[in-house]
Amino acid sequence: HCSGCHVNGGNIIRRRKTLKLAALKRNGIDNPEAIAKIARIGTGSMSGYEKVLEKGQSEVVGKWIWEQAQNAWIQG
Repeated sequence: HCSGCHVNGGNIIRRRKTLKLAALKRNGIDNPEAIAKIARIGTGSMSGYEKVLEKGQSEVVGKWIWEQAQNAWIQG
């Protein structure tokens, strides 16, 4: 679901709402738990995925996104 709009940590709909570290911090999202919460309940025009994610999966998503942001979304 996330990669549809957030390709390589970017955002094809709202340029300033990326998953890049600087943007996350600028928007007050400064830890994996904050990302997990957004994955569950959504924020602004972005829907949450609480009904799709099984127990504990939002935390996995939050941790993975945070790690990718720390590495500037460089794969490898």
